[in-house]
Amino acid sequence: MRRRPNRIVVVGASLAGTTVVDTLRRHGYTGSLTLIGAESHPAYNRPALSKGVLAGDEDVALPPLSCEVDERIGTAAVGLDPDRREVVLDGGERVGYDGLAVTTGARARRLADLGAAEDGVREMTFRDLDDARLLFGLLATRPHIVIVGAGILGMELASASVDRGATVTVVDRQPPLRSQLGPHLAGLLTRAAQRRQVRFAHHRGGVRLLRSSGPPVVELADGRRFEGDHVLSAVGCAAETGWLAGSGLDGERGLTVDSRCRVRQDIVAAGDVAAFPSADGPRRTPWWTSALEQARTAAMALLDGDDTPPLVPSPYFWTDQFGVRVRVCGALPADGEPAVARDDPPSDGVLLRWPGTAAAVNKRIPIGRLRALTEPTTTSTETQR
Repeated sequence: MRRRPNRIVVVGASLAGTTVVDTLRRHGYTGSLTLIGAESHPAYNRPALSKGVLAGDEDVALPPLSCEVDERIGTAAVGLDPDRREVVLDGGERVGYDGLAVTTGARARRLADLGAAEDGVREMTFRDLDDARLLFGLLATRPHIVIVGAGILGMELASASVDRGATVTVVDRQPPLRSQLGPHLAGLLTRAAQRRQVRFAHHRGGVRLLRSSGPPVVELADGRRFEGDHVLSAVGCAAETGWLAGSGLDGERGLTVDSRCRVRQDIVAAGDVAAFPSADGPRRTPWWTSALEQARTAAMALLDGDDTPPLVPSPYFWTDQFGVRVRVCGALPADGEPAVARDDPPSDGVLLRWPGTAAAVNKRIPIGRLRALTEPTTTSTETQR
C-alpha cells in the first residue's frame, strides 16, 4: 500500500486550493497540512466578481474551512526547491513538504504582455476582488468604458457596466464570443447586448493601446480609434507560475499534469494553473467545475497515487449576461445550427441540441435562460462547494 505523505503544502488559497484541503481531510488525512495564499482575502467565489460584486453584492466568500489546517493568508510563495522539497516564502522562510499541491490560478493577461501597448501605458484589468471593487466604484459615475476583449469575461463586464448605467464599447480582433461559443450562441448574446446599446468594433489585424494624456487610446489595425473614461483589458489569463522560475516546473501555459492531476509523483496541480490532457494536447480549462474536479482528483492522487481513478472531465460552463443565462455541458464551440430538443414553457426556455457534436440549449425569446447540453450527457448539476 502507498505510504501517505506526512506533510502536505497547498500553494494557492483559491477554490481549487481550499477544495484540495477539504478533500484531504474528508478522506482521512491526519498529517500536517498548510495552505498558503498570496492574496490578503480568504478564498472567494471568483465567478461572482463580474456578476454580484459589480451589482453591489459583496457576498463572494466561500464557506470557511471547518477542518484543521495551517492557513497562511497574505503570504506569497516566491520559489520552489523540488529537490529539497521546500516552498520558499516571501519572508525567506522555507516550508518543507512530502506532497505539494499547486493551485495558484492565473493572472490577467495584458495587451502589454502581447506587445500591443506602447511603453508606459497603464491598463486596467479584472481578475481579483480588489479589481472588482475598484471597477464597482468607477461605475458609480456612469462613465463610458472601452473594453478590449469580446470573450466571456469582456461581455460579462460589458453587461454589468450597462446595468450600472455606463455606456460601453467592446473592441476585439474578431466578433464577440464566436470562437468560444460558436455562431448561434454568440449571435444570440451579441443581439442581446446590442439591444442594451453596447457598441462593437473588430478587425482581424488586432488591437493596440496608445499613450494619451488620460486613459489609453484603443486603436484597431484599420486605424479606427476609441476613447473612453476608462479602458479595461479583458484579453485572457496566463497561468500564475512566475514563483516557480528556476524549479524546472515553470511555464506560462500552465503546469502539465496527467489524468490524475500529477506534475510528478509528489506534486499535483489543479484549477486555472493546470494544463490537463485533451485531444488537442495539455490544455488549461479555467472553469469553476474544472477547478472542483481537478482539485478532488489531485488531493486523492497525493494520498493514493496510481490507485486514484483517472479524472474524466464533465465539462460544464455557464455565463449570465444581458438578461440571458447560458448553461453548457460539453465541448465548445458549438458549430452550425441547433435543433429544438424540448420546448419547456414553465421555465420560459427552449432546449436545443447540436447534432453530431456535443451540444443542446434552453432559450427564452427574446431574452431569457439558456441551457446547453451535449449529446453524450443526459443530466447535469451545477456544483457548489
